[in-house]
Amino acid sequence: MHCNAVSFDETDWPQIVSLYDHLFSVMPTPVVALNRAIAIGETEGPNSALEALETIGADLDTYHLMHATRGTLLRRLGERGSAKAAYERALAIAPTEADRRFLTQQIETLPTDN
Repeated sequence: MHCNAVSFDETDWPQIVSLYDHLFSVMPTPVVALNRAIAIGETEGPNSALEALETIGADLDTYHLMHATRGTLLRRLGERGSAKAAYERALAIAPTEADRRFLTQQIETLPTDN
């Protein structure tokens, strides 16, 4: 769905949530739930996505992309300190140099506290 959209803004996120709902009904894994939470973040906002993450956080505590996702959602809410902590957790467990570079960039580009 999102790769077929003309632009990010024109992505049919409600349809993507619906597809993840269906996928989760046949394959209820924490990673599917994480991807569903990301889509929820685009339809209902970061608070709703963070609530969805709360239900799977323990299952994915050692998965860097869960913490990176949490960091991005917290960034969107303007919660710099919490976003930084989430990105730093992701960075600590990131498996590849490319992941570590990306996460370092996310930390370095967080807005400064005023």
